[in-house]
Amino acid sequence: MRILMTVNAAWNIWNFRRPVVEALLADGHQVIIAAPVDNSVADLEALGCKFIPLEMNAKGLNPLDGVSMIGQFRRIIRSAGIELVLSYTIKNNLFGAIAAKSLRIPFIPNVTGLGTAFLSGRLLQFTAEQLYRTAFRSLPVVFFQNEDDLALFLERGLVQIDQAKILPGSGIDLDRFPATPFPIGDETKKFLMISRLLRDKGVVEYVDAARMIRQRHPGTQFQLLGPLGSENRTSLHLDRVKAWVDEGIIDYLGTTDDVRPLIERASCVVLPSYREGAPRTLIEAAAMARPIITTDVPGCRSVLESGISGYLCKARSASSLVASIERFLSLSDEAQAQMGLSGREKMVSEFDQAIVVQAYRSAIAGTARN
Repeated sequence: MRILMTVNAAWNIWNFRRPVVEALLADGHQVIIAAPVDNSVADLEALGCKFIPLEMNAKGLNPLDGVSMIGQFRRIIRSAGIELVLSYTIKNNLFGAIAAKSLRIPFIPNVTGLGTAFLSGRLLQFTAEQLYRTAFRSLPVVFFQNEDDLALFLERGLVQIDQAKILPGSGIDLDRFPATPFPIGDETKKFLMISRLLRDKGVVEYVDAARMIRQRHPGTQFQLLGPLGSENRTSLHLDRVKAWVDEGIIDYLGTTDDVRPLIERASCVVLPSYREGAPRTLIEAAAMARPIITTDVPGCRSVLESGISGYLCKARSASSLVASIERFLSLSDEAQAQMGLSGREKMVSEFDQAIVVQAYRSAIAGTARN
């Protein structure tokens, strides 16, 4: 089949969906990717994919942007002879589905998270829900990355139970992210947060907690890794990050193409996000046998067993995050290491990327039969 994969950034496909792409190519399908251009395009083309640039505005749910994207998707589907669409991220899911349905092309979305639309007030949430009802009605399969998002969509009547299937996020390559020895005996406990620098990811709470912890435990280090300059309206400015660095609260590490060395050197990986689909950074950290601390919110809580492979804290609460960090610091090195190993066991049993690949193969086979 000629299969279109669409997402809001090409690097998303390269970094998170590559196992699915490789499986589709191995099965003899042609894979065409529609996304905004970035540095991952050459890698995707070298893999064997065709790339089509997609013009889109990442901010908000402007109806005019939606009309433009629907038109783009219709032109791409027609000109490339697309027989099936696999989609990720909010706008691609919504407007891609509307376009594909208008052309009677099977469309399989993956709800990778709800974004700020469900965190920003009733009007925006109402708009998003109306779009989801229209876009997802009668689709053969809708993938979700956690039980909470699925339950919300069922409760709001945005999908039907026979459409919905759960995936373990994007899955994880357990060979590429192996368990690594815990830094026992390291006098400096290193906490690492890997995230886009957005308020909704809990960056401010992380910094506030770091300030309090460092006053009580000077021998701790708090690192922050992730890109600035996002178009998201909750993005933090460089000046604010520089002020935190100048104050000596955090070390800002910028961005990297390979997070593994940083995770390996960390004692614990932290993500105080307000809501997630299935947080990739926590899955990677757990796969590498690092304890995690995250918020008791949809997406995040599904990645760990609280008290066994990490700790949960309240969202939007630096004091609750401090309490969880204090609990972690009270453990012996050996107990911290065991917590990481428990996380690795959970990734092996529940988050192997082979589970995701098989789910897509089954869904595609189902559309072919229909």
